[in-house]
Amino acid sequence: MKRFHVHMHVEDLSKNIAFYSAMFHRPPARTEADYAKWMLQDPPVNFAISTRGSATGVDHLGIQVETADELAELRAHARDAGLALQDDGETTCCYARSDKYWLTDPQGVAWEQFHTLDGIPVFSEQKPESNRASAPACCAPAATNTVATPTAKVCC
Repeated sequence: MKRFHVHMHVEDLSKNIAFYSAMFHRPPARTEADYAKWMLQDPPVNFAISTRGSATGVDHLGIQVETADELAELRAHARDAGLALQDDGETTCCYARSDKYWLTDPQGVAWEQFHTLDGIPVFSEQKPESNRASAPACCAPAATNTVATPTAKVCC
């Protein structure tokens, strides 16, 4: 099964948790000091909010899959269609360890396609070989023009 993913940056986490909990008629599946996530079944959506972005609003969209085979199939479809992708491989972000890659649509909207492998206790874990000093927000690419090789990025 595939699940639609939306990640938004918000200014006031508690006000937004109250709003979305009322709207979805359920509390978040995960809450942290800077993050909340609802794993909804009807409609099937992974809806996340955080206070880590530089601007409020939609940060990125995505498709979450349940298996490595489903992710491999999506990745193959993207490559077969000639879509440029940034393949992050196994990485961490948004309190999860995932295998993922990114696509950017013609308007510049980042799309994450990923398979969550496990939860982690921190927003992200920096890999030693990474050149990023910190991981303030998810690392949705600004624009992807070529097929990239796996990098040591830290993302959601």
